Amino acid sequence: MDKLSLINKFESTYGKSSDEALRFFFAPGRVNLIGDHIDYNGGTVLPVAISLGITAVVRKRADSKVRLSSTDLATQVIIDMDKAMEYDERAGWGNYPMGVINFLKATNIELVGVDILYHSTLPIGAGLSSSACIEVLTGYLMMTIANIEVDRLALALLCQEVENKFIGVQCGIMDQFAVAMGKQGAAMYLDCNNLACEYVPFNTGEYKLLIMNTNTPRELADSEYNTRKEECLKALEIINKTRPITHLCEASFDEINRLIADPTIKSRAKHVVWENQFVMEAKEELEDGDLKAFGDCMDASHLSLAHDYEVSSDELDLLVDTIRAVDQCLGARMTGAGFGGCAIALVHKDILKEVKEYVKGRYEHATNIEPSFYECEVVDGVKELFFEK
Repeated sequence: MDKLSLINKFESTYGKSSDEALRFFFAPGRVNLIGDHIDYNGGTVLPVAISLGITAVVRKRADSKVRLSSTDLATQVIIDMDKAMEYDERAGWGNYPMGVINFLKATNIELVGVDILYHSTLPIGAGLSSSACIEVLTGYLMMTIANIEVDRLALALLCQEVENKFIGVQCGIMDQFAVAMGKQGAAMYLDCNNLACEYVPFNTGEYKLLIMNTNTPRELADSEYNTRKEECLKALEIINKTRPITHLCEASFDEINRLIADPTIKSRAKHVVWENQFVMEAKEELEDGDLKAFGDCMDASHLSLAHDYEVSSDELDLLVDTIRAVDQCLGARMTGAGFGGCAIALVHKDILKEVKEYVKGRYEHATNIEPSFYECEVVDGVKELFFEK
């Protein structure tokens, strides 16, 4: 949707005003190149911010109300910032920005009322961090409109707290960090233990990052996400009886094999340690420009996520296995929390069209579901947009 279309939609939703100008903001989605389900275990991850994301059109109000609307969803949410805010199932997606506004108010930040229209190019519920995207976007625009300097790291941490305490999903910091701190053309090598971040050039040359959406519902994602975190905490508790460690990523395979009897808990712990090693190797391969070795890390990561951590799905496995059979695909893996959603692959640019047709045909034949494909660029984190007049 272009600028004029967004303005027309905003004014048809909220009416025209000659008093306050419209302002535009954008937050990217994120793709995690490698390192899933280890951010809450103190590991390292390698996400990128992508050009798919959410745009917000904003206009200041004269009162303390915040009105939320979307070009894609019918629900409109009205928040009175002078009143207490609680999670409300009827608000649906509106709980994410509501939670951010609630937590910002709790820090005694003086916010102002606004009307907001969101427009997303992210497939909702596909594992590309639409929730973190709208959270960081809302926090950034609310503070900017109120003329408050934004500390991007503090904003990411606040939005993680919203997910944990307001939404009830025990996520780590990766998604919010990537949306807030993304850098054009670079992956973020993020140590989730201490939040140290190193930007790694993501130079793929003749190869393109292809996102493949299973278009299957991720109904188990949130509940199973919390279950996996509990299983990891159990593994950490067992190891701590012999050797005190702070995070599960610090464990060794020898400790896991000797100390953990439960086969499920053992498998979860093995994935955490394996995946953390894959991330370190993948970073080195990107720095060396060895895309083939980087693709091998992607392949190994998917196997661990599917078999040890058990967060893949038949549909994700089918997409990954199908595209891996293509000669000029260097690697593929699921990305995000799993249980549906998206997979990614590194594919030569000259065969993208043929690859998409091939994968689509095989996938539709097996599932009766049409997959979606997205090509994207690696971009900066959340920002205000300025248009030439």
